[in-house]
Amino acid sequence: MAAALLEFGYLFAVLAVVGAVALRLGLSVIPLYVVGGVVAGPHVAGRFGLPYVPNGEVVTILAEFGIVLLLFFLGLEFSLDRLRASGAKIGRAGVIDLAVNLPIGIAIGLVLGWSPVEALLLGGIVYISSSAIVTKTLIDLGWIADPESEPILGTLVFEDLAIAVYLAVVTSLVLGGDGGVAAIGRSLAIAFGFLGLLFVAVQYGTALFARLLDVENQEAFVLRALAVVVPISGAALALGVSEAVAAFFVGMGFSTSGHRERLEHLLVSVRDVFAAVFFFWIGLGTDPTLLAAAAVPLVVAVVVSTPSKVVSGYLGGRAYDLSAHRSLRVGVGMVPRGEFSLVIAALAAAGTTPVMREIIPAFAVGYVFVMSALGTVLMQRSDLVERLVFRGGAADGEASTESA
Repeated sequence: MAAALLEFGYLFAVLAVVGAVALRLGLSVIPLYVVGGVVAGPHVAGRFGLPYVPNGEVVTILAEFGIVLLLFFLGLEFSLDRLRASGAKIGRAGVIDLAVNLPIGIAIGLVLGWSPVEALLLGGIVYISSSAIVTKTLIDLGWIADPESEPILGTLVFEDLAIAVYLAVVTSLVLGGDGGVAAIGRSLAIAFGFLGLLFVAVQYGTALFARLLDVENQEAFVLRALAVVVPISGAALALGVSEAVAAFFVGMGFSTSGHRERLEHLLVSVRDVFAAVFFFWIGLGTDPTLLAAAAVPLVVAVVVSTPSKVVSGYLGGRAYDLSAHRSLRVGVGMVPRGEFSLVIAALAAAGTTPVMREIIPAFAVGYVFVMSALGTVLMQRSDLVERLVFRGGAADGEASTESA
């Protein structure tokens, strides 16, 4: 017991130091949490005979809890009514984003000789932007009140919904792939059946969700919320469905219950703590010596997918009838990758091939670190990007007019 407490004390001490460094440098904490896990884990600290945090069952459970709360909070931000109101614009921008970026990762995997499932995993990692990093940076930079925030957030909504379907399919392919086509078909049927039931609950369960949380005591309120989202997520995982997707749907159910703000207020600190453990856990399972094997896809993905996100975001901004200047800022705002890429990497690590178990998680860690840092810097220096892109052109005048 004492040894376990010391291990957890070491874990949280590392997270505290890493968080302080990130704040000092003005960077997102997510990639640095992952790096902290790599350095303090068995593959670095343990290899040099230093104290390290073992990648054990308890840390894994805490990390799973972090995934569940991250996706639960994202679900709280969306409702079916909201999706219907802006559905056409969200759909146009989201389809452009999906059509441009998902095939890039798949193509990279196939060119490297990976299997279709492995390439599909890589495609998802490259495709999905970080809702957490992008949203936080929008707020920090004051973009949240600007017109470009609408297509950015709309595209993130589309990505979150698309990734829900993606994870349901890929989870079945990764975890149910040993029994042939019939086994995969059964897994997919179970996944979509379970998610269908959750969708019905979200559509018609508003009154039930509201009554469940109609209690003044804060402790009882938090426990009731967790007593819904955690067991449902656990049931999903037991059925071979992504626990993250299940938590997202539960969050959508609570979003219209009238208790959304109270849920966010009381659970945000819990979410942040366990989300930090999740990112740290990703690092614990990553052997940095394997980054060499992932170097080629990593370099290619960064070089190709950075401009592809900018281009698809620009086109999405134009679909919202924004000017070229503001549409470019939309593209820049979509560059950061983060939590969802690491969720896909964690799923890949449960696969059966060396590429899934070793190379894809290593790739994801390096990719998220580079793209989250690069994306944050590009958003902070968007004025420089605009000057480089619109050098002396008509858009400069347009930019000046908008800034005025």
